Amino acid sequence: MSALIVTALGVGWFMARRALSGVEAVTRTARKISDTDLGQRVPIMARHEEIDRLAVTFNQMLDRIEKLVAGIREMGDNIAHDLKSPVARIRGMAEMSLAAGPYDNCEDDALAASTIEECDRLLEMINTMLMISKTDAGVSETHMQPVNIADVARAAKTLFVPLAEDGGLTLTCTAPDTVLVSGDLRLLQRAMANLVDNAIKYTPAPGTIEISVDHDKTNKEKVNISVKDSGIGIGADDLPNIFNRFFRCDQSRATNGSGLGLSLVQAVAQAHGGCVDVVSEPGRGSLFTLHLSGLPEIQTNPGD
Repeated sequence: MSALIVTALGVGWFMARRALSGVEAVTRTARKISDTDLGQRVPIMARHEEIDRLAVTFNQMLDRIEKLVAGIREMGDNIAHDLKSPVARIRGMAEMSLAAGPYDNCEDDALAASTIEECDRLLEMINTMLMISKTDAGVSETHMQPVNIADVARAAKTLFVPLAEDGGLTLTCTAPDTVLVSGDLRLLQRAMANLVDNAIKYTPAPGTIEISVDHDKTNKEKVNISVKDSGIGIGADDLPNIFNRFFRCDQSRATNGSGLGLSLVQAVAQAHGGCVDVVSEPGRGSLFTLHLSGLPEIQTNPGD
């Protein structure tokens, strides 16, 4: 009798596991889906009619969502591209008006100068949007070559030291002499500049910003580029959204910006097969780290 009960329990457990395997496949696929990867699909087992119908319906829903997201992105890209010409014309007319001065009314000169400034800001935003879209889609003209990311970090320090000092901040950089990665120099420079500029914007005086480049302690083939600040920090509710386009935390809305800088950093990281993460706490600063794959020719001579 006991043997029969054990056998029945074993068969019941096996049948339950077999029946639920399809549900587990749907769950795993749902967990893998992210805003940048909608290509996951549930495998069709061809074993359970109900589970297979669920999987087919789930996959059809993902197909529709993927097409909708692609359509929205394409529409946004087309709008951004079409906006460049009229904004450039407005800027040109304002520049011609300013060059034709001076006017008796100083407000006219100020209006023309303000128009040029706002047009430049809009053009920069549009160009950044298009760069993010092209990088996300993998169609941007990238020129992969060995890049000394330590030099990129030191150049970013040199570029932003005057701005940091004007704001009462101390900007430092610690990096070996040579740390090579395979990448597009222009994109990596842009990502580094965005991280440092972001840190300066949200760090009140007196504050510190530390740029560092090193090798991952658990995987020497990986390179970490970090920007740490003593700024206002980011709340837990905002952290999951900071890499979304145009997202700005409530405490950052008083600061000039478009909300595209971190989106571009993430796009650049993904274009290089890497990622970017952040550790932050309100009032205690933020630590952004760009993770990239290093080249085997990496040298480890200490430097500053």
